[in-house]
Amino acid sequence: MRSIQKTQDTPIETEEQFRLLVQGVTDYAIYMLSPAGIVTSWNAGAQRIKGYSRAEIIGRHFSCFYTPEDCAAGEPALVLATAAKEGRVEREGWRVRKNGSRFWAHIVVDAIRDEAGTLLGFAKITQDITQRKEAAAALEKAKAALFHAQKMEAIGRLTGGLAHDFNNLLAVLSNGLEVLAMQSRTHMDTRVMEGMRRAVDRGASLTQQLLSFAWQQPLQAQVHDLNALVRDFEPMLARASGHLTLIDLRLRARNAFALVDVAGFETNLLNLVVNAMDAMPSGGAVTIATDNIASGSEVTSILPAGHYVRVSVSDIGIGMSAQVMAQAFEPFFTTKPPGKGTGLGLSQVYGFVTQSGGDVVITSKEGKGTTVDLYFPTAEPMQALRLPDVSKSETVLLVDDEPDVLALASEMFRSIGYETAAAGNATEAIEILRRRTDIDIVFTDIAMPQGISGLALARLIRAEYPGIKVILTSGYPLSALRHEHETISQFVFVHKPYRLADLAKVLRAA
Repeated sequence: MRSIQKTQDTPIETEEQFRLLVQGVTDYAIYMLSPAGIVTSWNAGAQRIKGYSRAEIIGRHFSCFYTPEDCAAGEPALVLATAAKEGRVEREGWRVRKNGSRFWAHIVVDAIRDEAGTLLGFAKITQDITQRKEAAAALEKAKAALFHAQKMEAIGRLTGGLAHDFNNLLAVLSNGLEVLAMQSRTHMDTRVMEGMRRAVDRGASLTQQLLSFAWQQPLQAQVHDLNALVRDFEPMLARASGHLTLIDLRLRARNAFALVDVAGFETNLLNLVVNAMDAMPSGGAVTIATDNIASGSEVTSILPAGHYVRVSVSDIGIGMSAQVMAQAFEPFFTTKPPGKGTGLGLSQVYGFVTQSGGDVVITSKEGKGTTVDLYFPTAEPMQALRLPDVSKSETVLLVDDEPDVLALASEMFRSIGYETAAAGNATEAIEILRRRTDIDIVFTDIAMPQGISGLALARLIRAEYPGIKVILTSGYPLSALRHEHETISQFVFVHKPYRLADLAKVLRAA
């Protein structure tokens, strides 16, 4: 029987096959180093990734692949020393190509020893994982942006709900004070009520700040030139900043038209200037700049590509740490000493700008100052909307789901000469309108969670009872109303808590 002989490759043939294998790999840089770190071999993948040909790199020290910062820190020598001691090193970091560009590399260095344990050199494998790192960074950025948006929305809903309920309580106190003021006669009564009125006003101011953060503050938004608004408001900013602070205007935007509420814009600009002034206790310059941003890619984590007006407020103060910046927009968060701030300034800025369709970005470094960038979508100049006329009427239908607010509002209207009818919700109001023909004005709360909202009631009255005037009031509108500013602007609006003078003004306006 014939024997079958198995052919075996010679060591020379095996070495040649291995060389061809290594040379055929193009996704990895595979090469050898001498014990001193001199490049002694070079494959096609190394040439593709690092840019050097075999003739250019053989005989050079492998430290030429490291960044100047890593070389200065002794990283190349540390890698070889660790590999020689432990047998293997695996790391990630920036590396430099022949043309000077950088890439993020995953490297493995193995020590090569003979049978006696003598170090012959090192085998080094490098993989370019820049795209993987960028994808991971983009994913992490998206996750962080989503978490931030969800956190701010949750805080906003909680804040808005609390502020709305608190505003109703303030409305009861405010309306009660108005009624008592007409009945009181003594000096002591007047002094006590004046103190109570000041407390109500401070509470109302606080809730307006909270509602602004929660994107639930009704805005009378119109198209304005932000350059003109900043320029006109500069004297007020200069007075508020004091003699140690210089206001430096750099209004570079050529098209600075945006849809904003003027009072809200000025209030929040003042907030930022005051914050900047507090960050510079020894004085300095606060720079207010405007620019046009036209981008084909996303502008911020929540703003898509498009055209924006950027308003920047910069200082040269103490700056913020990364931890402080992460919490800067949260209500009541402050780094100021007790009694020096409410912690609502930046949260109010955030709420106002996002409700206006924009975004806020903070850039800061401890000891180097802070820049707060406000982004507003650009708008075309247009004629300002005008509120409809409201004339004096005889009978007012009051609509509110809070019985205490409804009762005291009725007293206030009667005190200035109006007949009143009351409804606890929009459905009751519609029944009264269908039953009575003497209703001249409907004064309705917007936010009535059960059943029809006050805004829906106002639309129905406008369509079916065009002769009846409608006045809207609320501590805040429902969240959906942030998209219905134009609808709200068609009616007269009064904020809660309102005063007797506020009612008289809108009721008797020509």
